[in-house]
Amino acid sequence: MKVLLINSVCGIRSTGRICTDIAQELERQGHTVRIAYGRVEQVPQWAEKYAVPIGGAVSVALHGARTRLLDDHGFGSVAATRRFLRWAEEYDPELLWLHNLHGYYINIRLLFDWIRSRPQMQVKWTLHDCWAFTGHCSHFDFVRCDKWQTGCHRCPQRARYPKSLFWDRSRSNYLRKQAIFTGVKDLTLITPSHWLAELVKQSFLGCYPVEVRHNTIDTEIFRPTQGNFRATHGLSDVKLILGVASAWSDRKGLQDFYQLSRCLDPDTRILLVGLDQSQLQQLPPGILGLQRTNDVRQLAELYTTADLFFNPTYEDTYPTVNLEAQACGARVVTYRTGGAPETLYRPDARVIDQGDWQRIPQILKETSKQL
Repeated sequence: MKVLLINSVCGIRSTGRICTDIAQELERQGHTVRIAYGRVEQVPQWAEKYAVPIGGAVSVALHGARTRLLDDHGFGSVAATRRFLRWAEEYDPELLWLHNLHGYYINIRLLFDWIRSRPQMQVKWTLHDCWAFTGHCSHFDFVRCDKWQTGCHRCPQRARYPKSLFWDRSRSNYLRKQAIFTGVKDLTLITPSHWLAELVKQSFLGCYPVEVRHNTIDTEIFRPTQGNFRATHGLSDVKLILGVASAWSDRKGLQDFYQLSRCLDPDTRILLVGLDQSQLQQLPPGILGLQRTNDVRQLAELYTTADLFFNPTYEDTYPTVNLEAQACGARVVTYRTGGAPETLYRPDARVIDQGDWQRIPQILKETSKQL
């Protein structure tokens, strides 16, 4: 069977690694698999055999500019999408497996017109967030918005990804998505958490069957991994609290880490992975920062060496970083957010209320005693 996956990235970040994990498993079963992707970040060499680019840097930039000016995310990349669909028609997949369609790289109207032209093709769509059934945002928990249930309008997150500088077209975007995404034959939605599945059932996508499949990780990579990170960074005699994100913001709990750093003992440090250059320059004392890494073995080493992995996210569907940390032997503490509690399986893992970072020092002491 020929299988085609579509996602914003291939082989990197959480969704990119999920796609390559799926591709490797399907290939082991004897299927032919390709992953069409849109963002220009480098594809790991081992994943290049699956990778089919959609457009390029210029196309992504133009789509991003269109979004900024017109609040028209998902409706750019016309030429790039048409070229890709000509290739896809020739490839002739029997199974199409969609993942993240946002990310400034594909035209959703053209894509779904093509899907409707192929009623013989089975279609799956894994939703990693809420973008498919809102008029603008990919998450709405942080601002406690429920307009998606009846029809988005006057979006409170217009200035958030996918950012619009002038227009608010959340109402028309909502109606366009509803018309484009519904009524497809043989489409099954997949969510990584029961939390997101319940939201989907309340949305206009509730007309489709929904399956819950928890994301998995490669435990051949994410396992206890020894290294010399502590020694090379002068951290041999300190307790280490680790946080990892693909991009840090208040919604990921960055300010909570800042506040936490002010009340820690002198022998405790925080390590944050995934910071951008400006964030690295503004780190308060007590926090060590690293930029985002696609080196999964380095991540495994960092998870292993941490005394505590803290994930203070305020909106998340099913954070795989929690899975990765536990697989490497770290004790995980996460906020009661979205599908985050569903990721915990170790008996020493703990869920705490959003904003309750003050409990971390005590939990760290309990962890030290257990060790």
